[in-house]
Amino acid sequence: MKAAAAIIWADTRLYRLSKGRISLVAIAGLPSLRLTTLGRKTGQPRSTNLLYYPHAADYVITGSNWGRERDPGWTFNLRRNPDATVEIKGKVVAVTARELTGAEHDDMWRELLRFWPGYAMERSAADRDLPIFLLSRRNG
Repeated sequence: MKAAAAIIWADTRLYRLSKGRISLVAIAGLPSLRLTTLGRKTGQPRSTNLLYYPHAADYVITGSNWGRERDPGWTFNLRRNPDATVEIKGKVVAVTARELTGAEHDDMWRELLRFWPGYAMERSAADRDLPIFLLSRRNG
């Protein structure tokens, strides 16, 4: 997991230096966004760069946490407060998150595997179901 930590560190700096226009995921030709949630304990903004799956007008994000055993921190934050923002290529959009469960989760999981097969490896390494969130634009 040291490689994951180095990638996250480099991606954060690249994103900051480019003012949100470039991320390592985007360089790889995949869609990326910067999710900002409110910390569930601190109430302070917490941001992370993520791969996302464009789904109609919504954004789908997966709590793979690089195959670690625990869900990433942002999943706990969204469960506490589903209102967040995403930044894509420098444009900030207010969103509301909804965690997918049951058949809806299973159907989206199959779509995600067609989009990014690497999720299967991360799920296997984590030995847990990966949470999936649908982020929808907020009105107003």
